[in-house]
Amino acid sequence: MANKKEVDFTKFSEENKFIAPVIIITLLIVFIAFFNPIAIVGVGERGVKVTLGKVSPTSYIEGIHFVTPFISSIKNMDVKTQKNYIETSVYTKDIQQAKITYVLNYNLQPENAHKMYREVGMNYLDTIVTPVVEGTIKDVIGKWNAQDLVANREKATQEILIKLQNHLTPKYINVTDFQMTAIAYSGVFEKAIESKVTAEQEALRAKNKTVQIQEEAKQQLISAEAEAKSMSIRAHALSQNKALVEYEAVQKWDGKLPEYMMGNSIPFINLNKK
Repeated sequence: MANKKEVDFTKFSEENKFIAPVIIITLLIVFIAFFNPIAIVGVGERGVKVTLGKVSPTSYIEGIHFVTPFISSIKNMDVKTQKNYIETSVYTKDIQQAKITYVLNYNLQPENAHKMYREVGMNYLDTIVTPVVEGTIKDVIGKWNAQDLVANREKATQEILIKLQNHLTPKYINVTDFQMTAIAYSGVFEKAIESKVTAEQEALRAKNKTVQIQEEAKQQLISAEAEAKSMSIRAHALSQNKALVEYEAVQKWDGKLPEYMMGNSIPFINLNKK
């Protein structure tokens, strides 16, 4: 009987060898799940540690970080480049309403994520970025007349980009690109611009035609004046030199003597001159 009890005790001890690790692992999983002492900062993120309401003085990089349950936690802030397509309505200098479609590329400065969280919070897009962008666009567009804005869109775009960088960099936002993809006016104004451009093109063509006619007339006048001057010089020379008259006659003679001659006359020149 004693031997039987000893065998049962040994069996119980063998079973405990497997149960104990399982219990420990289970308790560890429950502890981690319930108390959550581990925080993970993902790719393209920065962690902000908050301890009893106080924000950490640095931003935590990607990876695993340990926190004190119920006392500390880590808030993840996205620092990847964000690309927003937005449409807004503005007024030009000549009080024409325009719908501006634009693309904005920006990102939260990784090294200042904790400062953004402390001063603004997670929703910095609506709190900081959007108001600054909208205000800057209205300020720049308001300096241009509607028609001039179309012709100088690239210049206005560059000015907006520089202003955004100057305004948002101190607020922990990097603006990497800004592009106006479309400028739309009312249908009536679009037709007015088209008509004006057409009229300007017609006026330019007429002006060019006038200049061409004036230039042709000028050339003709110059040619006529030159011919008249040449004839005057030649006439004067012929009147002063008989030999030159005969030379001119020879220049125009085709080499044939006339078939009929009266008396001893020679048609052009005197060949017996001495």
